[in-house]
Amino acid sequence: MPQILIAGGGIAGLTAALSLHAAGFERITVVEAVRENLPVGAGLNIMPNAVRELDALGLLDPLEERAVRTRELRYYHRSGALISREARGLDAGYHWPQLSVARAELQSVLAEAVVRRLGRAALVPGVRVTGVDTLPDGGARVQLEHRDGEQRARTCLEPDVLVGADGIRSAVRAALNPREGAPPWNGMLVWRGVSRMPAAAAGEFMFIAGDDRQKAVVYPMTEPDPMTGDTLVNWALAIPADDVPEARAAHATRGERGDDRAYAYGDWNRPVPVAQILPYYEGWEFGGVSVPEVLKAADAAYEYPMVDREPLERWTLGRTTLIGDAAHAMYPIGSNGATQSIVDGRALGYAMALNPDPAVALALYEADRRPATAELQRANRRLGPEVVINLAHERAPGGFADVHDVIPPDELARIAARYAATGAFDPQTVNQGSPYRLTPRSLP
Repeated sequence: MPQILIAGGGIAGLTAALSLHAAGFERITVVEAVRENLPVGAGLNIMPNAVRELDALGLLDPLEERAVRTRELRYYHRSGALISREARGLDAGYHWPQLSVARAELQSVLAEAVVRRLGRAALVPGVRVTGVDTLPDGGARVQLEHRDGEQRARTCLEPDVLVGADGIRSAVRAALNPREGAPPWNGMLVWRGVSRMPAAAAGEFMFIAGDDRQKAVVYPMTEPDPMTGDTLVNWALAIPADDVPEARAAHATRGERGDDRAYAYGDWNRPVPVAQILPYYEGWEFGGVSVPEVLKAADAAYEYPMVDREPLERWTLGRTTLIGDAAHAMYPIGSNGATQSIVDGRALGYAMALNPDPAVALALYEADRRPATAELQRANRRLGPEVVINLAHERAPGGFADVHDVIPPDELARIAARYAATGAFDPQTVNQGSPYRLTPRSLP
């Protein structure tokens, strides 16, 4: 039974741990740099193909208790004109729902299951991977830093298998690709937050709205509170940094490659006053949901760079591999970041269960997942399904009465279908069931 070390206790790492356990592995340790489950990133949309995999792990019921089913997605022109509306999840013919959920709630469901199934010692907070050396036999010597308040300690481990699930700034990825440098920034900022507001003002749908420069994504992620009628609403706003004087002063630095700009390392998840954001979204209202009113209901707002990673030619070296954002960080478009991380975890557990040689298993896992996620990374750089907003603005900057005068129905359908096929989350493919099915194991 190999000893498996997972670097990173986010969605990818926790799903991998649960998938490996379901496949029969017991000696699994997840180390996570932070000591608390912080609500980084606010909300998530989990597509039916990932919900299917969570259901296979026995987690659908506890997750639905903390989430809301996403039934409709709408795209709007900045003028307020409707571009398209799409049924989602069960209403679109999937056998599984699409779920909107707070990131912290999803991580809690996963972490609680890890502790329940593998034991509390399997999840170790306050430990960061700081370096990795590949050994002649294909194994890895892993340098770890333990943090407890101001106390620091360092140790080394040589696990049989190392899984790098340590995010976009992965130390494991850096060890495999030492010349890569910082994540490239495309010059866009993302403001994110969560608002508590009356459900009637929040709408019952997810919408993406804007033009070729600014966009807004808004959706509820809880059912209305039976006592107050309030719901939690996730929002994310994208805008060029060059349009925001405060951001130009705070963030623009020269990157490591030519004229590329890199986001200042210390400014990730930077708090910003809601009042600073409001002037950029005055008058934005879609389907009865006012973006300024959503913002005014927020306790806090945070600023992020819109960054991703270049698709890699290799995730795996010997008995070390990458998963989730460490492998394929992509722009937050198409609800695919967390979704693909979940699918990665299931694919990894499946490959490890079917191949006694871990190096062979990791290579097969990579062969399954790397091409598909690389294409999604490239598709998201082309704006994925959100390209309809740019097309509508380009063809009718002042708005329109009927979108079909601007974008023919067959073109709208092709754009949505092409993106779904790229990620293998079209209804026909998803409803065939998980490609990672194994003999079921009792899952407490």
